[in-house]
Order: sequence, then C-alpha cells, then structure tokens
Amino acid sequence: MPTSSPGQNRFLRWFHATFDNWFFRSLIGPAQTSNAVHGCEQDARDGWKRDLEARKQYTREQRERKRLEREAGRRT
Repeated sequence: MPTSSPGQNRFLRWFHATFDNWFFRSLIGPAQTSNAVHGCEQDARDGWKRDLEARKQYTREQRERKRLEREAGRRT
C-alpha cells in the first residue's frame, strides 16, 4: 500500500475543505430570499420563496407544539 506524503495530505484537506463546502452550499441554497435565485424566471423565484416560507412555518409550528408540551408537563 503506498504511503502518502505530508504535502499530499495537506492538498487533500484543502481540496475537500474548499470544494466539498462549495458543493454542499450550492445544493442547499442561500438562507435569504433577496437576490437568492439569479438567472431564473420569476415563477421559479416565487416558488422558491413559497417553499422557504412553508419550511419556516413548519418550524414555527413544531416549536410552538414543543412549547405547549413543555408547559403541559409543568402543570401536571
């Protein structure tokens, strides 16, 4: 089994830190809606905004449900 040199390890760490991050960020998309989708049609931008709002609404509902459960647990 060939051994790797320290320089090669440093290159691999840099490569993964740079391109894996870039690839992941390009998959998940930006966290804000202003100028979020460039070069797309207005319908695509609007759909992205609706999807983001639906996800935020789901998170708010889950947070509220957990809060109500905690309060109900304290009362009993």
